[in-house]
Amino acid sequence: MLDPEGSRERLAAWQGRIDRLAEDTKLMSDRLEALRVTVADSNGLVTVTVDSTGNLVDMVFSERIKRQSPEVVSRTAMETIREAKQQVAERSSAIIEATLGSDSLAGRAIAERVRGRLEPGDGATGRS
Repeated sequence: MLDPEGSRERLAAWQGRIDRLAEDTKLMSDRLEALRVTVADSNGLVTVTVDSTGNLVDMVFSERIKRQSPEVVSRTAMETIREAKQQVAERSSAIIEATLGSDSLAGRAIAERVRGRLEPGDGATGRS
């Protein structure tokens, strides 16, 4: 037997879940878009800023680079960029979990894509 009232209630509940998911997804997107991470190396040679996609948006060298070889400066810059990207991946995962929930299949898939884009793969050294 058909239950039109029960069907309407189920449809309304489903619509409410979809609306909440859309709101949560928009909040997550806005927070990820605004995410920036700034990291300085432990020797104070370089400070880098990367955005939520891992793109380098700023790099500042201190006067200390004058006392270092170009190889040390280059290596330090690359290591600092990798550290900043790692922090972006961690913060992105926290944002995704906070907005979509740790049990969300969509949240886990998005977090995995973010980590895959930001974290180096096996054997990645950052050198050519």
